[in-house]
Amino acid sequence: MICSSTGEPIDSGRRRFIGATVAIAAAAELGMPPIAFAQSRDASFGRVRQVEAGALSIGYVETGARDVPAVILLHGWPYDIHSYAEVAQILAAGGFRVIVPFLRGYGSTRFLDDAAPRNGQQVALAMDVLALMDALRIPSAIIGGYDWGARTADIVAAVFPTRCTALVSVSGYLIGSQAANRRPLSPSAELAWWYQYYFATERGWAGYAANTSDFARLIWRMASPRWMFDDATFTRSAPAFNNPDHVAIVIHNYRWRLGLAEGEPQYDAMEEALAAAPPISVPTITMEGDANGAPHPRPEDYAAKFTGRYEHRTVSGGIGHNLPQEAPQAFAQAVVDLSRR
Repeated sequence: MICSSTGEPIDSGRRRFIGATVAIAAAAELGMPPIAFAQSRDASFGRVRQVEAGALSIGYVETGARDVPAVILLHGWPYDIHSYAEVAQILAAGGFRVIVPFLRGYGSTRFLDDAAPRNGQQVALAMDVLALMDALRIPSAIIGGYDWGARTADIVAAVFPTRCTALVSVSGYLIGSQAANRRPLSPSAELAWWYQYYFATERGWAGYAANTSDFARLIWRMASPRWMFDDATFTRSAPAFNNPDHVAIVIHNYRWRLGLAEGEPQYDAMEEALAAAPPISVPTITMEGDANGAPHPRPEDYAAKFTGRYEHRTVSGGIGHNLPQEAPQAFAQAVVDLSRR
């Protein structure tokens, strides 16, 4: 079931039908046949492209026409671009240009300079998105994400609103700061962040390096306890973690959050601005699954951070942390709805 911020429910049996109906209507306006919306759980993107963008050669998939509104979709940890396989197909058939990049440290994305710091701080990932948009000559786009991807999308929307026409953010407002992260939480909340503290140790670094795939599978299960993904689904994403920079980026990301690792000086001013928790003014839909097993804020705690047109949607039916892959029609519908306002 999807419940909007107005409290009106849409039952789970209608969720895919409504998502498909909205997409079919969009396709009809473009003269596209409805058959384009037949979806498969084995949906794939085709070939991965590469483009030099900022400090990186970014691997990405693209689908849809070039002369239509752009949508950039950002994955989280420990997942990859396949979180959006079905979403991308729905949106491309509905008249969108869809770009899904591997974040730094994932898949075929590589640093152009072997000596570059393997920096996972939040601003670095946001600047990667802007560099990708510049490289692909995309002046602005609807940006969506979950987990690391939602935080990255939030930052772009907050600091560079002219580049982000609208925002879909799973778990809402995730912009943080080292100062805020130093404040202790309740014991139960601290327990939920166990892997951050593991990664803060050299044992954690070595353990993640030695057991990356098994670690990712464990997080998938814990973060989405009711998502019954099969081995083939996980195996499709697992190669993305073989990136030579993956472990270093992940460890740095979590250590930076706790103030245990330094960022790069060129990002200091922006991190200072983000520490003030700037509002997000672009049209936004935030989303949450009803069975998200990962730590996440409550919608009522972040709603005021969105000062433009805003709606929150809760997707029920056992939907966990990886909402785009678990509920692709609901996520795609949010993008379509934002484009029509």
